[in-house]
Amino acid sequence: MSEMVEITVNGAQMQASQGSLLIDKLLDENIHIPHFCYHQALGKDGNCRMCMVEIEGQKRPQIACDTPIKNGMIVRTKGENIEKVRRDILELELINHPIDCPTCDQAGECKLQDYYMESGFYDSRVNTDTKVTARKRVDLGSNVMLDQERCVLCTRCVRFCSQITKTNELGVINRANHSVIGTFPGKPLDNPYAMNVIDICPVGALTNKDFRFKQRVWFLETFDAICNGCSKGCNIYVDHRKEKYKDDQIFRFRPRVNNKVNGHFMCDEGRLSYEKEANNRFTTALINNEETNFSNTITNMFKELTTQKNILFVLSPNLSLEEIQNVNNLAKKLEAKVSGYSPDTFDENFKDDYLKTNDRTSNRAAFKELEINDDEKYFNDNLNTSTLVIIVDNKYFDENSDLLKDKKVISLFSHNCKTIENSDIAIPISSFYEKSGTYININGTKQKVISKINKNNPMESITTIIEHLKSMIEKGTL
Repeated sequence: MSEMVEITVNGAQMQASQGSLLIDKLLDENIHIPHFCYHQALGKDGNCRMCMVEIEGQKRPQIACDTPIKNGMIVRTKGENIEKVRRDILELELINHPIDCPTCDQAGECKLQDYYMESGFYDSRVNTDTKVTARKRVDLGSNVMLDQERCVLCTRCVRFCSQITKTNELGVINRANHSVIGTFPGKPLDNPYAMNVIDICPVGALTNKDFRFKQRVWFLETFDAICNGCSKGCNIYVDHRKEKYKDDQIFRFRPRVNNKVNGHFMCDEGRLSYEKEANNRFTTALINNEETNFSNTITNMFKELTTQKNILFVLSPNLSLEEIQNVNNLAKKLEAKVSGYSPDTFDENFKDDYLKTNDRTSNRAAFKELEINDDEKYFNDNLNTSTLVIIVDNKYFDENSDLLKDKKVISLFSHNCKTIENSDIAIPISSFYEKSGTYININGTKQKVISKINKNNPMESITTIIEHLKSMIEKGTL
């Protein structure tokens, strides 16, 4: 472990690791330091020069991204002199930048825009007719749109494709004022993590083709969640908005930093999976494939639970820890069996050696913690003897409906599927991002999700349904 030393930043004393980068300490302490090219996942590059600071004893300002911490270092990030240096550097960045903030999809999330407003460059000293122009609306592939004029040449995207994906699609083309980011001839941006360049771009040069012009970001609300695309459980931001007279809608997922799980990034497939949330929703309860209300389905479910002797619950590994626990508790009251068998959720073609795993579910590790058996033999043995099968968000029977022949079937799903058609009772439930709960990823990390989705007509959660049934069973009445 590195030796801890004392440094002073803007008059405040603090401890830091000897030899670590000064900019990391400033960022960790939430000390404002403008920067474009530095990124904690990509390391130093030193090309933008925006992170200049004053260090006592040094003849000239130093870039914080390439300054190792030493004992007794006295640093100033504020002050007339150092702020003038940064303003001069920023003015050079703005010389050829287009004046299109009102139409830029990055407005509200643009570091160049933020630094410009801080610096107060309200009167331009450049004739707009002399600006160097470049290509706009360049489709790089993988849902990434490039505007070369907006680029500040921080090279984050180039380094991402070089260091992280090692696919090297992007590079800096031409020289001096005519330098631009682009792909190599005949090689579009094409890798499973390509859309991360959108997040790491500090300006509006790289934007999300899937999200462009759908919403202004200041209208969106955000909550922390995890991606349910695989057992890695990548941390994400869920950006959503409830417009007047409409249901709350998710507009995009963005990766959220968690160095213990996914670092700074996520895969493109997980990022685009937000579209599945609202599509093909199961919203109306059914009894014998005829529409009914929630109360009738609960009443009929209670009758089946209290009259059938051999009951099997089949659970999805995408349920939260709390939901699995509640179903398990109900099963114990009924002396029923519980299985987590779901072989259809494994996909070896999806797996890679970075973030993606072969298990396409978010919470299979909870089965082990709660001692839920997901073996094939246990499942088959209990399915053969059961007279009532209760399927909770598990789609295994979509392709194996013949196994349900001559059995009573109750299903609880958030999205339409074939199993619903083969059910005697079907109950719509909250989707993954409409509910709060705890999930355990493949490495055993527990992660809590607190949903802030606000629907006009929210579906009941599994926990609420279980509590209804437990109360009815305890009272022994409808």
